[in-house]
Amino acid sequence: MAIKIIMLLIFFGVMIGIGLYCRKNATDVNGFVLGGRSVGPWLTAFAYGTSYFSAVIFVGYAGQFGWKYGISATWVGIGNALIGSLLAWVILGRRTRIMTQHLDSATMPQFFSKRFGSEALKICATLIIFIFMIPYTASLYNGLSRLFGMAFDIDYSICVIVMAVLTGIYVIAGGYMATAINDFVQGLIMLVGIVGVIAAVLKSQGGFLAALDGMARVSDPTVSEAPGIFNSFFGPDPFNLLCVVILTSLGTWGLPQMVQKFYAIRSEKSINAGTVISTFFAFVVAGGCYFLGGFGRLFSDKIDIAANGFDSIIPTMLSGLPDFLIAVVVILVLSASMSTLSSLVLTSSSTLTLDLIKGHMVKEMDEKRQVFIMRAFIVVFIAISVVLAIIQYKSNVTFIAQLMGVSWGAMAGAFLAPFLYGLYWKGTSRLGCWASFIFSVVVMTANIFVRPQFPKAIQSPINAGAFCMLAGLVIVPVVSVLTPKPDKKMVDEAFSCYEKKVLVSQREALEDVE
Repeated sequence: MAIKIIMLLIFFGVMIGIGLYCRKNATDVNGFVLGGRSVGPWLTAFAYGTSYFSAVIFVGYAGQFGWKYGISATWVGIGNALIGSLLAWVILGRRTRIMTQHLDSATMPQFFSKRFGSEALKICATLIIFIFMIPYTASLYNGLSRLFGMAFDIDYSICVIVMAVLTGIYVIAGGYMATAINDFVQGLIMLVGIVGVIAAVLKSQGGFLAALDGMARVSDPTVSEAPGIFNSFFGPDPFNLLCVVILTSLGTWGLPQMVQKFYAIRSEKSINAGTVISTFFAFVVAGGCYFLGGFGRLFSDKIDIAANGFDSIIPTMLSGLPDFLIAVVVILVLSASMSTLSSLVLTSSSTLTLDLIKGHMVKEMDEKRQVFIMRAFIVVFIAISVVLAIIQYKSNVTFIAQLMGVSWGAMAGAFLAPFLYGLYWKGTSRLGCWASFIFSVVVMTANIFVRPQFPKAIQSPINAGAFCMLAGLVIVPVVSVLTPKPDKKMVDEAFSCYEKKVLVSQREALEDVE
């Protein structure tokens, strides 16, 4: 117990110390929200990765999908690395950085407003973020309850409050730069921790080959009659597995807190390095989490899904580890949750302040007042998320994936296609954006209240969210073609940033010789 407490105190001390150290970088809006657009590749890549993977992934998704799909759940982690990280950086990174700086937009709603010339789009996007970010934020705490109960026997409410307060302190003090530096520290912990935990769990089952052999012997007639199905390449349910890959991988392209990382990156070299670092991080952390969860059925004699839910799988797998490793796991999950929480509340507070209050509710706001209001909203958002998390826990609602699936589906489904086409295609219209916004919000809201009436293939929030993202990629161009074209002057001005000439060395471009 002493080891666990000492490690936690050191962890919390470092987080707060970094927040206080970064106060000097958070005196104006640009510094508080984007770190002055001068964040290097390592910090940006780790900020991207740690915002991506939270306790929702480690405890909720890894446990649930590992149980359902067996070893094939590892495909989700591979998809997160290749689609959610590598392709996201390659396709969105540079263009996002260039156009958002050109349009002077610090948030995704500001981008929609200036790219498509519509204040109404900005307000609508802000409201979507505000409404659906809160349940996502509340879901982050769920994975902590069983782990802290296993390690410390501490009441869940205390765990949630302590984590929220400490996260709030460093975000309020240091803004984006404090979040980025803390994300780097937390990311290192996640990398080391997940490797150590996988090795320990597999060792407890006799090693990697013995664990694979054990999975080959697992059968569940309610899932499939095929022998060794949980040890197969695509598992017992390839379609639903594909939907999980789409939601958790492609979804990052439309999530405001993820895309905003590209706004702050420093240079071309930073983008190239960040692409490699972020992809490696995702392979280890996401691939490791889902790979670990894939062995959950080896512990079926200790797990009661009906009584305790899928969230109990990973904690049960880890309960037999040595005290030191359990402490590492607790800090790993704390790191994952705090990094994502800090990113979400910073995104929510900046969006609400800059896109809704400034210029609409309050006409004149100087930089100092804007930063003060953002800090106040961080407190408000964290408080709301804590209350919701505790109510949810007391009400015995334990399915992390359900809350996160609805939030991801609504936000990514609404924003992914308009943002992607807005960066690349001059023909993207305002009405195309509206169609994507309305379609995804209506579908995901209906999925909450009238789920049984949905077609079976998209009844789950996961599948419905994946459907909204893919549908948006069709809806936006179709509506844009069928509706009036956007103002040519406005569009040409937005895309003029890509035509600006820059000097590069000859190793990057050959000289034209007549």
